[in-house]
Amino acid sequence: MEFLILPDCAAAEPLARAVTGPGVRTVAHASGRPWLVGRWNDDACVVVDGGHNRLVLLGPTRADTGPLGRLLANSRSPHDLDSLARSLPGNFHLAASFDGRTRTQGSLSTARHVFHARIDGLTVAADSPSGLTALMETGLDEEALALQLLLPVPWPLAGRPVWTGVRSLDFGCWLDVGPDGEAREVSWWTPPEPATPISRAAEAIREALADSVAVRAARQEVVSADLSGGLDSTSLCLLADRTDARLVTHHWKPMDRANADTTWARRAAELMPSARHRFVDVAEGPLWYEAAPDRDGARDDVEGPLVWTRNRAHTESLARTVRAEGASRHLIGVGGDELFGVSPQFGWSLIRSDPLRGIRTVRRFRSVNRWPLGATVRSLADRSSFSDALARAALHLADPPAPRFTPPSGWGRGDLRMPAWATPDAVAVARRLLTDTAARRPRPLHPDRLQHQTLEVTVLSGHAARQLNRSLRPFDVTFETPFLDDRVIEAALSVRVADRVVPGRYKPALTTALRGAVPDAVLDRRDKGAFGQEAYEGLYRNRERLAGLCDDLRLAEHGLVDADALRAALYRPMPGTRSLTPFENTLACETWLRSPSAVAPLAASPAGGPR
Repeated sequence: MEFLILPDCAAAEPLARAVTGPGVRTVAHASGRPWLVGRWNDDACVVVDGGHNRLVLLGPTRADTGPLGRLLANSRSPHDLDSLARSLPGNFHLAASFDGRTRTQGSLSTARHVFHARIDGLTVAADSPSGLTALMETGLDEEALALQLLLPVPWPLAGRPVWTGVRSLDFGCWLDVGPDGEAREVSWWTPPEPATPISRAAEAIREALADSVAVRAARQEVVSADLSGGLDSTSLCLLADRTDARLVTHHWKPMDRANADTTWARRAAELMPSARHRFVDVAEGPLWYEAAPDRDGARDDVEGPLVWTRNRAHTESLARTVRAEGASRHLIGVGGDELFGVSPQFGWSLIRSDPLRGIRTVRRFRSVNRWPLGATVRSLADRSSFSDALARAALHLADPPAPRFTPPSGWGRGDLRMPAWATPDAVAVARRLLTDTAARRPRPLHPDRLQHQTLEVTVLSGHAARQLNRSLRPFDVTFETPFLDDRVIEAALSVRVADRVVPGRYKPALTTALRGAVPDAVLDRRDKGAFGQEAYEGLYRNRERLAGLCDDLRLAEHGLVDADALRAALYRPMPGTRSLTPFENTLACETWLRSPSAVAPLAASPAGGPR
């Protein structure tokens, strides 16, 4: 799927003609002028006519066109669609045309997102930067590229496009474009307060997640799903098994014999006798880091560096298998950890909402993680604002990583650090961007740190999932993330803080919500498999090829990475998988710089057609 959204004016018609070609489809405004121009499948598109108002939903959802048509006919402005946007299940783009005015939005997680740019004096929106860069003068935003080396890239900088002139729609907003092509971003969504006991929130979570799976299985003969053995993916498999689609599951056996995922996956498979289950030895598939760049270049990821680069070969191998099984949608459990796992600042929020329980819980956390008492107290007492935390983090970007036994601090998911091989210029750019952002005093995603962190990591995972699906377009398969749907996010965020961590229980809010819909034999698992051996083994076997990149490193040509320092680090990885994370961002950036998108001329105009 890919599309452009054009304003309802005659000046936009040359843009529509510029992208016309084989397989390109068009939906018109009520005026008859082109509105949506692009490629999509019929099963992923709902078009609703309401007289002078029109609505298009692109992506898996469930909508009755009769009531929607009446709603549109009686609506006076795009604002009237807020309640509709809050009610529909699934993961989709919503586009509306109201007598010359348009509303365009994606999903909260950005798994479906909206980008926009000024082209020939008009605001044009798209589901990817590629549709925009094909029609405009643009170039690489080297500051945004330098920022991609930062670990982790914090909100609100994480979604910054790597192309000049392209903007990313802000969180919880829709794009309002008038017939003159002028635009503004309108905030429409506010996160719920974490005040609902799990006893009342459980039903909403269960129904939202079941709906998210059901809309992806609707009108599908076959639906595919990960069966890792973990709670999140296994729950999705069991929910999918209850639909009318034929289910095929896939399990890659882990290298580490201490990882119990295969045992749990086999138990779950026995609960789904009508499904087909594939169990594949790790030796039969690609290693991690095999899809890292080679000297001949890399695949074409026009949006920017692909976050999930390390196991790209594995993912593409799975995509081929999924398509061969007759499925075009593959369910993955991304989002379950983000919404229902333990966030670093859980204790900070709990001690403010339920002090007595917070003290007891933090005491257990401190004992298990061996946090020093003084550092723990300072972390819990910290009252710095979000902008102050960004400004403080900017000062420490080049510091060594924090000691292992250090309690979480600040608003983010961890201490912000540039990799040891980043050049002083790259560090200076990242520091300035953070400082400038802090000076604008941005608001956090929620005043509560736990809610903010949950939303931040959800958006980052949605960004990665969107990029992944762009890269998988040649395989005609999408990797679907039901946990990242708006309704699931809202239901999970409503759960009160005290119910999200219960001693002796793994993801208590999720297991409580799914009790009855998912067998107890699955919900009673209390641990999670680790994949450190896959990471180290893949890096070890591929390090000669990866180190060879340093002979003509593109990041070094841009002045962002010291090639000798990176080569030395590849041969001396530190213990602990956290130490490998900096490699992933760096290799993602290097992969992308070697791709056709980053090196090909990008200038184009409606008169000359797209590049």
